[in-house]
Amino acid sequence: MARGRHPPARAKLNPLGRPLLDPTMKETTSSDARPARWRLLALLIAMTGISSLSLNILVPAIPSMVTKFVADPSSVQLTVSLYLLGLAVAQLVFGPLSDRFGRRPVVLAGLALATVASTAAIFAASISSLIVARVAQSLGASTGQTIGRAIIRDLYDREHAASMIGLVTSVVVLMPMAAPLIGGILDTFFGWESIFVFTAALSFTVFAWALLALPETHTFSATPGGWARFRADLGALAASPRFFGYALCAGFGSAPFFSFLGGAPHVVVTMLGHTSAEYGLWFFVPSIGFMAGNFAVSRLTGRLGIDALIWWGIALTIAGCLLNVVVYVAFPGWDMSTIFLPQILISFGNGLLLPTSVAGAVSIRPQVAGTASGLTGFVQMAIGAAAAQLGGLVIAHATGAMPLLLLMLAFGVATGVAVFSLVRR
Repeated sequence: MARGRHPPARAKLNPLGRPLLDPTMKETTSSDARPARWRLLALLIAMTGISSLSLNILVPAIPSMVTKFVADPSSVQLTVSLYLLGLAVAQLVFGPLSDRFGRRPVVLAGLALATVASTAAIFAASISSLIVARVAQSLGASTGQTIGRAIIRDLYDREHAASMIGLVTSVVVLMPMAAPLIGGILDTFFGWESIFVFTAALSFTVFAWALLALPETHTFSATPGGWARFRADLGALAASPRFFGYALCAGFGSAPFFSFLGGAPHVVVTMLGHTSAEYGLWFFVPSIGFMAGNFAVSRLTGRLGIDALIWWGIALTIAGCLLNVVVYVAFPGWDMSTIFLPQILISFGNGLLLPTSVAGAVSIRPQVAGTASGLTGFVQMAIGAAAAQLGGLVIAHATGAMPLLLLMLAFGVATGVAVFSLVRR
């Protein structure tokens, strides 16, 4: 067989999927493909991390913004929960758009919007205008996360997609875990406005990088029948119990983290009297488990399969939530340790179940991976927004962290119920 006459399969041999990007390009050698692969992965990591970093970086400043804006805590909490809701709605829109018009133009438009919205937030004069800017910021930032998953699914098969999502997420997790520390330091020394100066600069940097280096990985149809086929695929996706089982697994599985995100700042800063910078430093603790879980997915998916790893992730999440409740009761006076250290086990379980459930969802209909990624992200972020707001509500009138810990346990159990009732069927 003559070399170059038949293009190689897209999934395993060429991570950049060269035949998809430029059919006239000669097949790359392995020495050329390897650095190109890592450059693309680095860009996907940056694109994916923008949304979660922009979410978490403002969390330590919530107690101080309550005072600065003379607003009630539930109103200020909307800067987090409505950000999550914006992520949910945007993913529902941008995923299908990327299937129709391509990955690259949608990502660039989203990153540009995130830059503009972050800049507008710097000059917010009221909590209402800040919330509006945050929602716009979430709309733009969501594109990197949603379409980054779809790009991976464009280039890899089902099992390898889970492995690559796990690898990307194991690095991306550093951004949201470092974000509270960065936000706490910026808020403590320069005020909340400096947080948005930082996110605006970061969003613009990633936008410029994507403008120069992001290839188009999706082959899409502009024929008149394109929308009809798209609607048929969307209908088949919506009718799949397995798809919704995977999507709910991603949503309920991440809900313990989001409820913790909504309630923990009030526990640490308001109840225990620590600074926002201290909260940010302790928030690093869960990253140990989450990184380990995602790295385990990148190494074990081919051997065990995504469904087995999902069940292991659910079991460890529930076990971690139970341990959190037990040690909090058993060791009074050690509040920071008993609240944060069990999060390592919970986060390890999350690290196992999240990339695998996303890979399962986007593999139901691979030809509409962007739509599947957007729907999965919508479910995940909608549940996450509700969990974050609920976490803030259950802790608002409490005298300790127990209501928050029980809420996290309930979400862990709900994850197991969703997978058992839908994915197994």
